Amino acid sequence: MVPATTETSAGRGAITVRLEPTRGFRRLIGPAELWRYRDVAVQMAVRDIKVRYRQTALGAAWAVLQPVGTMVVFTIFFGHVAKIGSQGVPYWQFSLAGAVPWAFFSNSLLLGSDSVARNAALVSKIYFPRIFIPTATLVAGLLDLAIAVAILLGSVLVAGVDPSARLLVLPLLVVIMFVSALGITAGLSAVNVRYRDVRYVVPFAVQLWLFATPIAYPSTLLGRPWRTLVALNPMAGIVEGFRWSVLGTAASPWNMIGVSAASSLVLLAIGVFYFGRVERTFADLV
Repeated sequence: MVPATTETSAGRGAITVRLEPTRGFRRLIGPAELWRYRDVAVQMAVRDIKVRYRQTALGAAWAVLQPVGTMVVFTIFFGHVAKIGSQGVPYWQFSLAGAVPWAFFSNSLLLGSDSVARNAALVSKIYFPRIFIPTATLVAGLLDLAIAVAILLGSVLVAGVDPSARLLVLPLLVVIMFVSALGITAGLSAVNVRYRDVRYVVPFAVQLWLFATPIAYPSTLLGRPWRTLVALNPMAGIVEGFRWSVLGTAASPWNMIGVSAASSLVLLAIGVFYFGRVERTFADLV
């Protein structure tokens, strides 16, 4: 259901909003509708940020511990034991530059896929564009990403890596990653309303996705057919782009970034379209 018409009574100036079922492409919420409820979106994002750190002993430190912990484990087993190459930079820098964007992406999928079901009370009582629910979860995660990126930049600067104009590419990479995560979480959160198995499938899928993304290894280790397949993974170009932007690795990853951007747009279109089609059933199912 979405507000279909607005009528004004000439006598008392009262505003009446009539809700009616939507059909066809009208199921998709337009920009005007999203802008009308922008205050709700802001409040939901602020709420998710507060909830994320409420009653935690370490608070925002968790934003750093996850990528740093991944970096330590990968450095020990892949860097020192397996002796995997790191494109001419120290392996700890190589793995940390990949773990930082991955931490945002994986947390977005884990938390965003359950976001609509977790907000059942809101969904069943009041109207607002439901797409704000998974979006707010991702926006709250941007704070963690900002903290982790600051630690990444600080650590490589201390290690003697000189900054360059390549850092200006980072905002573009974050936008592509956000678009990809939003498309996936929108679709998963909609499916999760009907089939609660999603909350069990997503953690397992994220683990598999981790090793399908060149975080512990450079994509240059892969042969031609496999490297093409890996490039379809939207996170592959993001991870390689982070390394090139922050560390200045030799191979410019613009081809992979372009493929990642295209994959992200496809995922966004599919996820948001499906979310819009089933949105009106949420209140009956949650």
